[in-house]
Amino acid sequence: MFEIAEYIGIIAFAMSGFFVAVRAKLDFLGVLISVFLTAFGGGILRDIIVDKTPYTFTHNTPTIIVSILIILLIVFQFHKRLSIENKSWFILSDSIGLVSFSLTGALIALENNLNFTGVLALSFITAVGGGIIRDVIINEVPFVFKTGFYGTVSLLIGLLMYLLDRFGFMDFYFMMLIFFLGVSLRVFAYYKKWSIPLL
Repeated sequence: MFEIAEYIGIIAFAMSGFFVAVRAKLDFLGVLISVFLTAFGGGILRDIIVDKTPYTFTHNTPTIIVSILIILLIVFQFHKRLSIENKSWFILSDSIGLVSFSLTGALIALENNLNFTGVLALSFITAVGGGIIRDVIINEVPFVFKTGFYGTVSLLIGLLMYLLDRFGFMDFYFMMLIFFLGVSLRVFAYYKKWSIPLL
């Protein structure tokens, strides 16, 4: 379950990093850095926090997947298409990535016996950490800080995972339910333009 969620998140967030880099008019090296930071950054931070060698550094599959994806995006000239980030399929894939990484962060936290704060933090960091680093590097306000129901979804997933574990309901079916609820909430919030009130 961990690996499936991890790979789904990597694919979705690699695409996100690609389109953000193209929109920012980065060169090829900049695109590569943006893609790899978005896809792997959160997971690397998560693993460092729990004192593990990052998953990406011990498994070749994630790098192979991202490399193939970059080649396909360039070959089919996705970088020349306008408004890709607002397309329904992109919103769905990004939502799947967000929820998948939130789940893997919570799973690692629970596996390492972290408390409530730790589960929320790892869920959040895994899901949005790479995107925050990417946005800071390209001199933008991080996406998660100005888009209402993005980071919030990640925190809600962390909360639900903690409660499932606490009350002994942690199994594949409940996790799939959380997955579908999380994706549905993010997509619904996007189209309904839900947001957290600005101060």
